Amino acid sequence: MSKIRPLLSALFNHRLTSGRNRGLSKFCCMMSEGSRDEQTVKLLKRANEENEDSAEGVQVTKRIKTEGEATEDEKKYPKKKVVLLLAYSGKGYYGMQRNPGTAQFRTIEDDLVTALIKSGCIPENHGEDMKKMSFQRCARTDKGVSAAGQVVSLKLRLIEDIIEKINEHLPPQIRVLGLKRVTQGFNSKNNCDARTYSYMLPTVALSPKDYDTGNIAAFRLSPETLQKVNHLFALYKGTHNFHNFTSQKAPNDPSARRYITEMSCGEPFICSNTEFAVITVRGQSFMLHQIRKMIGLVIAVVKGYAKEEVMERSWGQEKVDVPKAPGLGLVLERVHFDRYNKRFGGDGLHERLEWDQEEEAIKAFKEAHIYPTIVETECQEGSMVSWMSTLPIHDFEATAADTRDDKDQKQDNADVRNDSD
Repeated sequence: MSKIRPLLSALFNHRLTSGRNRGLSKFCCMMSEGSRDEQTVKLLKRANEENEDSAEGVQVTKRIKTEGEATEDEKKYPKKKVVLLLAYSGKGYYGMQRNPGTAQFRTIEDDLVTALIKSGCIPENHGEDMKKMSFQRCARTDKGVSAAGQVVSLKLRLIEDIIEKINEHLPPQIRVLGLKRVTQGFNSKNNCDARTYSYMLPTVALSPKDYDTGNIAAFRLSPETLQKVNHLFALYKGTHNFHNFTSQKAPNDPSARRYITEMSCGEPFICSNTEFAVITVRGQSFMLHQIRKMIGLVIAVVKGYAKEEVMERSWGQEKVDVPKAPGLGLVLERVHFDRYNKRFGGDGLHERLEWDQEEEAIKAFKEAHIYPTIVETECQEGSMVSWMSTLPIHDFEATAADTRDDKDQKQDNADVRNDSD
């Protein structure tokens, strides 16, 4: 029995050890399989990561290449803040400012932006979002209004022969006449101190109300009438509340107060057998239709439809029916940057925003495109004479709750959505 016991013990230990070995072997086998699986997963993952890294590397390489190309392009044609001097005839255009979503109403800026893209001055996507090029205009001229000295500020690429290349893509009635570098923070609207407009009209507009308008060519403006006209225009000088000279402005709206420094009518002259005269007005800024209404009210007084006291009353709190003269003869002549010139014009780094060297080009453009358009259109269509026939409809005596021009405002809004002449 004592001999058998060690044998049984040895047999038991052998089975136990064998079982443990088999279990360990099985566990190791499972671990080995699991390890192989994990290794496989890791290898696949690493391969994927390498592929992703490779793809990413290609994208980064492409991106770096593109950025490199853009950098080279910008080095060759750097984007700089500039101002452009613009001249245009407004006939056939719905004002200066671009109106997104109203492609049927073509504006000056529509054609200008197209020319900037085609000439390579700005990327194509800047045309959709003009903020990308920091675009700003000095004045939002109204439908049909022309300009001899409009100024816009923007960032563009300074390509070679830039003015010529832009003009190649513009119609003849729009021209870039000058370009100057300005400070990075320059804004043509905010930095503008004043604006000068002219208004060319046939002098028959200042005839007595009983004059036969069928014989326009025979009318001549007398020195006495011209003196009276200039007396009335002089009343506008200074700061007044012009809420009656625009649309949808409350009498207590501070923005209706505008400062006028100059307004007068020059000596008459003959053009195409018809006598014309030019009115000049300079002010800090103007609201939509303000200048046309200022001229319209003076015409109504001179012709005898209204008394002189209506002008003083129009600056008061009550609503006054003020007629609006046609837009045809209105021209933005010049914009002024006196404060900018004083601060930066003499620092040796920046140019003064004056256009003495471009005066001949400005004069030539007016004589070729602006004055002929005004004269020919007036003689053919008679817009001033047609407008004069509406003056008896206006009630200059009573306080008007809803003036004739307010009733026509929906049509104005359909034509152009601007807030200055």
